[in-house]
Amino acid sequence: MKTNIFKKIGAVCLLGGMLASCSDILDEQPRSNLDPSFFNSEMGIEGGLTSLYAHLRYFYGNGYWLNICETGTDEYTWAQSADGNFKDADLSGVGNLTASSSRSDLLWGTAFANINTASGIIENGTDAGMSESMLAEAYFFRAFDYFLLVQTFGGVPLDLGAGPLKFNTSTVRTSVRNTVPEVYQAIFSDLNFAVNNLPDEPRLTGTATKNLARLFLSKAYLTFGWWLENPKNIPTYPECARQDLDGHDATWYFQQAYQVAKTAIDNPGPYKLQETFYDVNVATNDRNAEIMLYADHDENEKYGNGGTGYGWGSGGSPENFAYWMETWNYTEMIAKAPDGSSINPVQREAVQALGRPWTRMAPIADNFIEGGVWEDAVKSIDSRYDATFTLRYHTNWHKTGSKVPYVIGANQMQVLPDSVYFSWVPEYMDNAIDYTGADGKLGFGETQGRSDFVVAVNHISRKKFPINWKLGIYRTDNNGGLGSKVNGGSPRPFNIAKFSEFYLIAAEAAVKLGKNSDARDLVNVLRARAGKMTFNQNDNVKLETTVDNSAAMIAATPATITIDYILDERSREFWGEGYRWFDLVRTQTWAEKATVYHIAGSGYTDKDLQEFHRTIPADFYLRPIPQGQLEGMEMDDAEKKAYQNPAYRN
Repeated sequence: MKTNIFKKIGAVCLLGGMLASCSDILDEQPRSNLDPSFFNSEMGIEGGLTSLYAHLRYFYGNGYWLNICETGTDEYTWAQSADGNFKDADLSGVGNLTASSSRSDLLWGTAFANINTASGIIENGTDAGMSESMLAEAYFFRAFDYFLLVQTFGGVPLDLGAGPLKFNTSTVRTSVRNTVPEVYQAIFSDLNFAVNNLPDEPRLTGTATKNLARLFLSKAYLTFGWWLENPKNIPTYPECARQDLDGHDATWYFQQAYQVAKTAIDNPGPYKLQETFYDVNVATNDRNAEIMLYADHDENEKYGNGGTGYGWGSGGSPENFAYWMETWNYTEMIAKAPDGSSINPVQREAVQALGRPWTRMAPIADNFIEGGVWEDAVKSIDSRYDATFTLRYHTNWHKTGSKVPYVIGANQMQVLPDSVYFSWVPEYMDNAIDYTGADGKLGFGETQGRSDFVVAVNHISRKKFPINWKLGIYRTDNNGGLGSKVNGGSPRPFNIAKFSEFYLIAAEAAVKLGKNSDARDLVNVLRARAGKMTFNQNDNVKLETTVDNSAAMIAATPATITIDYILDERSREFWGEGYRWFDLVRTQTWAEKATVYHIAGSGYTDKDLQEFHRTIPADFYLRPIPQGQLEGMEMDDAEKKAYQNPAYRN
């Protein structure tokens, strides 16, 4: 069966005109036909390989891609300043997710352009003198993109116009979608080639390795096992039998996922868990040995961000601006100076805990209260809470050169420079907080003996909420001030794959295989690490002695590990990083986990949680084929309708 896919004329060239940082190597002029001789030279092949890594910037680090992966799940909902991009994704009646509004379109075009590049490298690399280990990088990325596509849209085309998994040199305007099993068969084949041929050590810093391929192979096996099992009778498209083309059942795939992940854990190569969870995500330790793949950026204005600057952010790819979305407008705090004048005690600063406010995505309050993944019992012993959220807001007005010695805080007490002005505190403290006039504008409260204003986390609202510290900006050129480029994209890499995920993939597969003891042991490796703290992020201090709650963390692990518990652990490990929608869709728990949620209103003084309901029908477990794709195809209306996933047909 021949299947083709349409590409816009401007994206027919090898890289779709999207990788400006490689423009000194790659010919990106739009054309209707691409000369395959591009791949006949060593320079062409190396340029093609570079582009495979650079394409990651076009969705990882993009705030709208983060939105479609998080908003509408049990982690995030729309925040006070959200537009339709976020309200549509929430499925709570404030918007409407359609083929035109779904931001999964960021993946579609980028992934298919990259797949075509990878196929060009694969077909021509050997003749150009390319080693099998370098060729394996192209196999890895072709599988990587197809894996994202099949999870997001269901079955997608394997033929882009020149035959299945062949490099296409001409624009075509017709397309036929392959089935999910057909796409996974191609993914498994490519990833197995990558596992067998990639080196143990990266060719260059950040390039693909054997264990990186194992990570995605184990996750693909796990995901396809769930797809075969289909416990909640979720529909698929294109319609087909839930059967593996090689005749294996779901249990076989769970076993493969378990074995591949365990092999990687037992043979880590250059990767390892960091000593503490803080070390995984602190910006001064970026590109550490736990991070296996990232969309890279740096402070180089010309090349580090795909050719765009970091001054005033554009809010578009290839910028890393995802952190904006999960940052509330903390700059609206106003304090009194000793002379009675007003001053902003916590100003916009290019540091990981703060950064540019955008107020588009708010964390759902249910997670922070009794029964949630960050309930008080967890907060007290799990260092991941401190190393995930900005909970305490330190004054920084003095970094502007101001000589104001202090501001008036809670209980009319003095708050000095570099001191805490506002804090999120645990739910159990709520009854000891007086909210009746401490700060009428922002709805802050005060509690006896503290100079910082406080709000208990059971009052998280769409207007103010804990910031996701892990994604925050960091620069080395602030020069003691607030930073001149605080409004720009982050020059940090955006993390995509972590060695820690092997433990949770293997644990999830173990649960499906009835290996409870193994699942518990695997989970406890990460929980023991989470019990250790050597640096308090919210106090910004290195601890004199290591806090070690590992034994308490392990003791708190339930005797029986369930999929729900695995999902809770995945949330604590990867909160707000773009994993959640895929996790809930894979395990078919999206509706179960995310239909009902609670959060306070959109005003600063709103503090009482309200209940919201989402409509998450089974056929929404697939995202819509982008409207632009449909409009560009030479098909009649009936054919276009049949091409679209059923939930989004007009």
